This record gives sequence, structure tokens and C-alpha cells, in this order.
Amino acid sequence: QVQMVESGGGLVQAGGSLRLSCTASGRTFSSYKMGWFRQAPGKEREFVAAISRSGGSGGSTYYAESVKGRFTISRDNAKNTVYLQLNSLKPEDTAVYYCGADNDVGPLSVVAGRYNYWGQGTQVTVSS
Repeated sequence: QVQMVESGGGLVQAGGSLRLSCTASGRTFSSYKMGWFRQAPGKEREFVAAISRSGGSGGSTYYAESVKGRFTISRDNAKNTVYLQLNSLKPEDTAVYYCGADNDVGPLSVVAGRYNYWGQGTQVTVSS
């Protein structure tokens, strides 16, 4: 069982930046691939970014086209934390952002249903 808590959300003007954090409990954090998803009112949860177990220069990342070049996912396994740096924010980035943990042995997944554990979410609001 993994419990995760997101933080770092808030209200920001278009063009601004935020850094989201997701800290997990337990000693098995490094065994999980991690992902960030977001959900706007009335919409389905959508993939944002994912990172492999190792992170850093030895790991791999994957991004949704809508955030590529603006958002950066990273992780620090010593701190049981995954981060999402959000730059050049747009009003359409407004959503609740969730981190998810995936213990499957396959490649990075963009499908929310493949993630085993979720945090409670953190609200990001971008004003125009």
C-alpha cells in the first residue's frame, strides 16, 4: 500500500509557474513508476506526464503533447517525492492535479486505470 499527498497547487496568472510535489509513504517508492494526471470540471482525468522508476539521467519520461516543453516531471527517490514543474501556464491548464503510482513491469502508461494508487489532488487555477 502506498499513500501519497500532493502539494504546491494554487492560483497563478497566465504565463506563471508552479511546482507540484507528491510525497509517498513507505519504503517501496522507487519500485513504482509515477505519473501526473489532471481533471478539469466535467472532464475525464487526463494524462500529463510520467517518469520511470529511477528518474534522473538514467530514467525516462513521457509527456502529453499539450504540456511538452512547458512541464517537467522529476523524482527524488531518497525523499519519496515526485515533482511536476509547471511553466508558461495557460488558463486551459486549470484542473485538479493528481499523482499516481504504477507498479506494473511494462512501459510508462498514459492510462489512468493502470495506476494502482492515487493522491487526493491539488488544485491549479490559472487566470487569464
